[in-house]
Amino acid sequence: MAMIRREILADLEAWKARTGRKPLILRGARQVGKTTVVTEFAKGFDDFLHLNLEKKAHASIFERSDDPKEVLDSVYLQLGKVKKDGSVLLFIDEIQNSPAAMALLRYFYEELPELYVIAAGSLLETLVDVHVSFPVGRVEYLAMRPCSFMEFLCGVGAEFDANAIEELKGNAIHERLMEHFRKYMIVGGMPAAVSGYAERFDLLSVEPIYESLLESYRDDSEKYAKNETQRRVLSHILTAGWSEAAEIISFEGFAGSRFKSREVSEAMRVLERAMLLELVYPVVEAKIPLLDNMRRRPKLIWFDTGLVNYRAGMRSEMYATDDIMGIWRGRMAEHIVAQEILAYNHKVGAHRYFWSKDKSGGVAEVDFVIQHHNMVVPIEVKAGNNSKLKSLHVFMDMVNHDVAVRVWNQPFSVNKVYTPGGKEIKLLNVPFYYLSQLGRIIDKVISNEIEYS
Repeated sequence: MAMIRREILADLEAWKARTGRKPLILRGARQVGKTTVVTEFAKGFDDFLHLNLEKKAHASIFERSDDPKEVLDSVYLQLGKVKKDGSVLLFIDEIQNSPAAMALLRYFYEELPELYVIAAGSLLETLVDVHVSFPVGRVEYLAMRPCSFMEFLCGVGAEFDANAIEELKGNAIHERLMEHFRKYMIVGGMPAAVSGYAERFDLLSVEPIYESLLESYRDDSEKYAKNETQRRVLSHILTAGWSEAAEIISFEGFAGSRFKSREVSEAMRVLERAMLLELVYPVVEAKIPLLDNMRRRPKLIWFDTGLVNYRAGMRSEMYATDDIMGIWRGRMAEHIVAQEILAYNHKVGAHRYFWSKDKSGGVAEVDFVIQHHNMVVPIEVKAGNNSKLKSLHVFMDMVNHDVAVRVWNQPFSVNKVYTPGGKEIKLLNVPFYYLSQLGRIIDKVISNEIEYS
C-alpha cells in the first residue's frame, strides 16, 4: 500500500523536513487510505502514537485537560507506551469526534513544536455545527484523493511501465500502457479496490468492495444531514447522482427527483466539503486568474471513476471494448481526465475548471482549462482529426500563447495547426497515460525540446 501512495508520502516527507512546520490536517473522503498512509509514513519516526477518536477512551483524553504536555503524557499512558528519545509522530485519527482535540492543535504548535502532529477526519465539516474554533494559521492542510494512474501502476506491480512514463518513453509501449489505463478506468483509484484487483487481477472480484464503499457513504448521509429533508436529498444524490457524472447539471429536479434547486444545491455543497464530489463551474474569460462563473450551471465530477462505473452500470460496456473514448458518449473519458488533473495536487482548495462562451449559433465549450505558469491552457478530450476541435480553436484565438492540448487514445505527437482565424498553434496530442507528465511536456514543447510538424 505504501508504494501506491508514493505522491502523498512525498508531500508528507516535505512537511516533516520543513522548518517551522505546523500540525497537519489530512483531508479526504472516507476510505481513501489516510490511516494506512500515515502508518507507513510513521516508519520514519522513532516513536508513533496513534489515537482513534472513535474510541471513547481515546477521545476522553482531550476532555480532561487543555495542557498539551499533560495530554501527551495521557496519550502515552492510554497506549501503554514508554517515552523514547528521538522523533515522535502523534496521529489523531477521526478528529471530528472531539472538538476539544481540534481546538488543542494550536497549543501543540505553540508549546510542543518538536512534536510532529497529524490529524485526519473525513467529516470535519460537522464541527462547524458545534461552533468549534478551527486553529486558523496554526495548522497546515493536505488533501488525500484516490490513487492516481501512476500510483495504480505501482500498486499492481507495473513499476517498469510507470518509469517509462516518467522518462517520456510511452510511445514504445503505447498499447500496453493504454490497456493499463483502461483497467484503471474500470477499477478506479480507491485503495481497497486497487489492492483487491492487484491480489487476483480479476476485475469482477472487486465489486463487493465498491458495494461496501457505497453503503458506507450512504450511511454517512445520516451524519452529514442537518434535517430529514436534507437526509433524503443526500440519499438520492448518493444513489442516483452517479449517472450524472461529467454532465452539466441542473439542481432543480436533479436526477429525476422532485427536489427543489436550493435543496439539491445545499446537499451538493455538503458532499463537496466531504470531498465526495466537485461542482466544476465554467470560466468565461481566458485569462489569469481563473475565475469560475457560479451563475452558470456546473459540471458534476465525482471523486472516483471506478465507483461511477460501478454505480452507473458501465462496467460491462468497458469490459467489452478497447475504445475508451466511445464509452458513455465520451463522458467516462472526460471524467477520468478530470480525476487525473486533480490527482497530483494535494492542496485542499484545488479545483478544476472548464471554459464556456456564448457565440453566434450556440455555445463554444472546452472540456477543461488549467493554469500553467502565466498561460491558460485548454484541454479537450477527443478522438478524430483536428477539424473537430472547433471550440478549442475559438479559445486559442482569444489567448496570447500557442499551446493547446488534446487528450486521446493514440500515441503522443505534436502538430502545427491553424485556427479559422489564421493563428498557428502547437496542438499536443497527449495519450491518457501521460496526464501526470502534462506540465513537463508543455515545458518541453515551449522550449523546442520536442519537435512538431
